[in-house]
Amino acid sequence: MASFDLRLPAVRAAYREGRVTPRALLGALRERAAALNPDYHLFIHLLSDAEIEPYLAALDGRDADSLPLYGVPFALKDNIDLAGIPTTAACPAFAYTPQESATLVAQLIALGAVPIGKTNLDQFATGLNGTRSPYGKCRNSVHAAYPSGGSSAGSSLAVALGVASFALGTDTAGSGRVPAALNNLVGTKGTKGLLSTAGVVPACRTLDCVTYFTATASEASELLALTARHDPADAYSRVNPQWNDATAFGAVTRFRFGVPRQLEFAGCDESPALFAQARAALEGIGGEAVEIDFAPFVEAARLLYEGPWVAERYSVAGALMESQPDAVLPVIRDVLAKAPGTTAVDAFRAQYRLQALKQRCDAVLAELDCVLTPSIPRAVTLDELERDPIGPNSLLGYYTNFMNLLDYAAVATPAGFMRNGLPWGVTLFGRGFTDQYLLSVADALHRKLNVPLIGGARQDVNAPSNAARHDRMKLVVCGAHLQGLALNGQLIARGARLVEKTASAPSYRLYALAGGGTTQRPGMMRDAANGAAIEVEVWELPASEAGSFLAGIPAPLALGKVELADGRWETGFVCEAYGLEGAVDITQYGGWRAWLQRAA
Repeated sequence: MASFDLRLPAVRAAYREGRVTPRALLGALRERAAALNPDYHLFIHLLSDAEIEPYLAALDGRDADSLPLYGVPFALKDNIDLAGIPTTAACPAFAYTPQESATLVAQLIALGAVPIGKTNLDQFATGLNGTRSPYGKCRNSVHAAYPSGGSSAGSSLAVALGVASFALGTDTAGSGRVPAALNNLVGTKGTKGLLSTAGVVPACRTLDCVTYFTATASEASELLALTARHDPADAYSRVNPQWNDATAFGAVTRFRFGVPRQLEFAGCDESPALFAQARAALEGIGGEAVEIDFAPFVEAARLLYEGPWVAERYSVAGALMESQPDAVLPVIRDVLAKAPGTTAVDAFRAQYRLQALKQRCDAVLAELDCVLTPSIPRAVTLDELERDPIGPNSLLGYYTNFMNLLDYAAVATPAGFMRNGLPWGVTLFGRGFTDQYLLSVADALHRKLNVPLIGGARQDVNAPSNAARHDRMKLVVCGAHLQGLALNGQLIARGARLVEKTASAPSYRLYALAGGGTTQRPGMMRDAANGAAIEVEVWELPASEAGSFLAGIPAPLALGKVELADGRWETGFVCEAYGLEGAVDITQYGGWRAWLQRAA
């Protein structure tokens, strides 16, 4: 069982072919988990035979194709509720037994997934290393001198050590990304509110996200598509835009990614080369690297523990700290100690500063498809954390702490190994609700680097065939919306940017339409037999602005699909056939701009 492939497609295939049953698989995985737990401390509560039986019984009489996650084993962080099983948040004095499962857990069970146990964590999800738990310190899955990373320590280990297909963690400051990087996993921190947090013990209620740990980005994409639903039970739940569904995951080409001008590696002599390799790999799959000022992101990150958000953490654990100080670990008390002195004035001043920083950071992202950073500056050892529980832990959050404060989506993905065998990773982040696009880029990067998966497996050869999408739509223009012409302002006013100047495939004819008011307009019609290449520009328009733009397009013009010179098909201006009445064929000029300048 140690070598069993637990990736979603492999588990499905094993069930479908009759090589194993859910009951047999979960039984074997429970035995493996029990054997590993004394060394790794990954589970706080491993479900017993009696506790797991109802989930298995619900699958009896059903076939492997009847549910999307039929018999798939998963683990969940012990700050997420599972009905009838104590939730501790790694603090025995805080523990309670919920009658209902968290919304997300209930969703997964309804889809056929089977919980195997509740995983260890840094107490109250306060930490990034995995050693701050009375249930034992979580060591790394690969190298015993290093921590697992946290706070979702046990969840990352459950997947990395091969006892769960995926695991749920939480991420407020990097708790779903740091352990992913240290254990050769994909860690998906979705946009705030994309996955329900109802039934999750808060760390910072306004910032918390539930995360997925998986072996590959394609698995995370599938899980996200299955469970990203608005939840009326969660006051912070948000509606998932239509363009962020499963069809948004796909192949990526021609994208711009940011790279911090100020990179921090904290003295590590291996990380710079590994990061340069990841950057080159992104360029190798069609990315254009753009250096960005990272200072405002770093300043925003400092607000998380230097500002009033520590008081938000205190709102959960503070009463217990005051009534039973010894029930809370000393390091957690030290982190939260300054919270009672925080005032409402401090809170508002911090919010004002954060909003100013967000404006600067959003302006950077507006010109990019995503940003690439290391997941951590460098790995820290268990010995370092023993000597100083605060400093090395803070270092781990350098590239992660700002993410939820700024309302961005992020995916940590494997990117190689250090000389001592310790996994090393990078993070891709972008605007909120670009989750599936980020997973697409992570998938392409993972394949390009050909990093071995957990258990030594390799990525599947076949990449997605459809094109990835995010919150911007490409728009091909051929007439008055070209840069500098009469109607280009309609694009500029909606936040559009010019992506490229190119030409259509040699399959179109261009006409100057009759009438049309004060602004002359062209009509481009496909004619594969007698067509020519037409000068066009590709602009990128925020998807939220597409409706108002479309509403303003007059007949006989419309938006359809236009083939470009390199064979791509993008949304662009086309003309209805009836609109050619009285029109003049100007194809010989090669484009609208040349025709306008014909008499100059």
